[in-house]
Amino acid sequence: MTITIIWLIVGACFCLSELFIPTAFVAFMMGLSAFIVALLSFTLGIPLWLQALCWLLLSGSLIVLTRKYISPPRRKSKIRDAVLGETITEIPAGRTGRVLYEGNSWRARCDDEHAFIAPYQRVYVVRREGTTLIVMPENILHS
Repeated sequence: MTITIIWLIVGACFCLSELFIPTAFVAFMMGLSAFIVALLSFTLGIPLWLQALCWLLLSGSLIVLTRKYISPPRRKSKIRDAVLGETITEIPAGRTGRVLYEGNSWRARCDDEHAFIAPYQRVYVVRREGTTLIVMPENILHS
């Protein structure tokens, strides 16, 4: 069995493994690199160490490029999209309560330690600290 055939088998195994175990195109890019190295091996007859080096460089480059250009950019927080919520329970001054935000119930605390927020009142989500939302009542911000 020649080295070219081995590269083709390795490439096919990597590409097929992507079908059964999705790895965000990592295995597919490694398989594609193996196919390119098989072509180089067949046409140029380069030594095995250089083939392995080409495969490593091609695989790494293709993985980085697919991550950069194909995957959507990640945001740190979804709070920028929807800033309005509604209190489910009261939020006593300096204590926590519950807020309905993006369809889920969140633990929430008022940004002003001395303010009391009544239940069923609209609030603005100012920021998030862990699993606790920091909110301000809508009427304070509009005054």
